[in-house]
Amino acid sequence: MLYNVLTQFTDDLNVLNLFRYITFRTGGATITALIVSFICGPFIIRWLRERQHGGQPIREDGPESHLLTKKGTPTMGGFMILLALVVATLLWADLKNGYVWAALGVTVGYGMIGFIDDYVKVSRRHHAGLPGKLKLALQVLIAGVATVGIVGLTRGTLGTSVAIPFIKTALFDLGLFLFVVFAVFVIVGASNAVNLTDGLDGLAIGPVMIAAGSFALIAYLIGNRVFADYLQINYVPGAGELAVFCGALVGAGLGFLWYNAPPAMVFMGDTGSLAMGGALGVVAVITKHEIVLAIIGGLFVLETVSVIVQVASFKMTGKRVFAMAPLHHHFEKKGWKEPTIVIRFWIIAIILALAGLATLKLR
Repeated sequence: MLYNVLTQFTDDLNVLNLFRYITFRTGGATITALIVSFICGPFIIRWLRERQHGGQPIREDGPESHLLTKKGTPTMGGFMILLALVVATLLWADLKNGYVWAALGVTVGYGMIGFIDDYVKVSRRHHAGLPGKLKLALQVLIAGVATVGIVGLTRGTLGTSVAIPFIKTALFDLGLFLFVVFAVFVIVGASNAVNLTDGLDGLAIGPVMIAAGSFALIAYLIGNRVFADYLQINYVPGAGELAVFCGALVGAGLGFLWYNAPPAMVFMGDTGSLAMGGALGVVAVITKHEIVLAIIGGLFVLETVSVIVQVASFKMTGKRVFAMAPLHHHFEKKGWKEPTIVIRFWIIAIILALAGLATLKLR
């Protein structure tokens, strides 16, 4: 909004030219989201605690320590992230940019699904929320609508093409139907992968911020013809504005982490995890870096694979590969302390993010 309003007066006041720079507005969005989180956080946490009467239901079959240390902690803290993200994005982004609205649409839509899921869990006092098929169908619907919109905004066959890391500007045009299927898989998969990772205090939000920061850089480079040509990556006009969105996500995540650091005052719940995963997925689709998301977000992939392997192994052989899935619970069962698991997983996320960013140059 500031960009759309203030850049009209640059002839009268040169300092307002700062708002034309994506880097300046990305920094502004990050700081704004952080401030909104700090200001609203205590009120939101107090409000959630007063109305949930017992907090998030804890799984009886989970690690024993959770029943002692996490009982009574309120959930739906993802609302804090969404509020800060939306306010900062609307304030600092170019609101005439269709990609910004696509990213916000998916993020808020997935947040609403997560909010309803969390509400059902809290009201029923049970860890099972919305029926899985219904939740998945809603996610697919939102991702499908957003993808069709993104294809319409993207110039030429670039909209229905997939870029392969390490192969310069090569594109593989899938056609509208196959690309929509592929993009929906990316967005829904990213959303649920972050959801599976959200099991320890601070575990999911750290890698989300790392991935968001990485994609802020990718979006900026993809949306700048000079840098895109130099790096031999596909130029996507207008995609640079998503750097502002990703910056807001980093700021909102930092603000939430202040209250989610061990011992957590609030959990993000599906309200936050589904929304943030969806946000990363839709940004990856717009920037044509869907495959790179699997590298940068490799920690989320590992967590998801651990669940798939565990279920498949038990159904086929009756034996479990891990002490408990997702993977972070396996290490809990092995005796690792929660902060140790969180920090080591963050280190892995940083290494994977650096590997993903390296694909920008290794072409």
